[in-house]
Amino acid sequence: MAQTVPPCKLPCKVSEVARNTGAYTSSGLATSGFRTAKYLLEEWFQNCHARYHQAFADRDQSERQRHESQQLAAEIQALAQRTQQDSTRRVGERLQDTHGWKSELQREVEALAAETDLLLAQKQRLERALDATEVPFSIATDNLQCRERRQHPNLVRDHVETELLKEAELIRNIQELLKRTIMQAVSQIRLNREHKETCEMDWSDKVEAYNIDETCGRFHSQSTEVQSHPHSTSFQESASTPETWVKFTQDNLCCAQRERLASADLRVLVDCILRDASEDLRLQCDAVNLAFGRRCEELEDARHKLQHHLHKTLREVTDQEHNVAALKQAIKDKEAPLRVAQTRLYLRSHRPNMELCRDAGQFRLVSEVEELNMSLTALQEKLLEAEQSLRNLEHTRMSLEKDIASMTNSLFIDRQKCIAHRTRYPTILQLAGYQ
Repeated sequence: MAQTVPPCKLPCKVSEVARNTGAYTSSGLATSGFRTAKYLLEEWFQNCHARYHQAFADRDQSERQRHESQQLAAEIQALAQRTQQDSTRRVGERLQDTHGWKSELQREVEALAAETDLLLAQKQRLERALDATEVPFSIATDNLQCRERRQHPNLVRDHVETELLKEAELIRNIQELLKRTIMQAVSQIRLNREHKETCEMDWSDKVEAYNIDETCGRFHSQSTEVQSHPHSTSFQESASTPETWVKFTQDNLCCAQRERLASADLRVLVDCILRDASEDLRLQCDAVNLAFGRRCEELEDARHKLQHHLHKTLREVTDQEHNVAALKQAIKDKEAPLRVAQTRLYLRSHRPNMELCRDAGQFRLVSEVEELNMSLTALQEKLLEAEQSLRNLEHTRMSLEKDIASMTNSLFIDRQKCIAHRTRYPTILQLAGYQ
């Protein structure tokens, strides 16, 4: 209990001690200069009063010191409790801050992992699309090589060849674009993983710090696992400040978010590239197929017309052969009348004397020979013309047959080789990397 009366210092009592020097003292010669064994009564009372006073003073001082000690201990206990509670509260606030940033880092790590998986899927689409372009490129080059085996005069640089060259060039450009995009995706995946690893390390440090602070927050004065660490109050040189601590995590999150957004933009770009590339390839494939169809129609129509002309030419050859035979027969038929007329003229030239007369018969025989000679000359000219015409027809026939064979070969190359090979062209889903 605390004292109700304030402590005060008692005045010292001055007492005079009686000396055994009187006439009735017990001292003698033998005890000269020494005190006797007995005290005076006044001395005894004085000694008791001194003992009382000293005991009272010692008790009073002890009570004051005990009161002060109890009061100081209570104040220190209250201060220690308040300090411990404030420290616990500060550690709790730190736990909340650490938990908040830890949650942000965990969300960002999960978002980066999911974004990296999505970008990996896009990279696989790019690789599949790049592999799928090998088939169209081999088809285009094979078509060009097959069409080099066309025969003259059908070995022409037609619209089909132009479209095939455009297709091959388009495929090469798309392959280069896909390769560059794959390299960009690989670089972005590496950056995503690096920043994910940085965030994971920061998250791991915060988890460890959170567990340490959580353990520290559970400690109290009655905890049995606490120990004395005298040198734990010194700050480490590598310790960070709250500002640098927050800035470090914010920088990690900002870098991770920036790379995640860049990865998302790259995925959108990959989608656009694959969609446009697949559409361009299919459109060019359709253009090549259309050009093949039109060229085959042109060749078929030309071959049909050539066959029609060949049929007419063959008939004309037959007719001309008959004509030549008829002309030869006509010439042969004119030889007998000519011999008759000539024989008549020859025999009549042997008429005697005045009988050798230029009569009407003679003139008619002469004119008949001339007419027959002119007729034979005309027939021979016609025969020569007919034979030349027959030779021309034969040459035309061979040319037509050669052209028909060349067009047949071109049709076989375009239809059986090229168009049949183009049926293996990948679908738009394969070109887009989905299969």
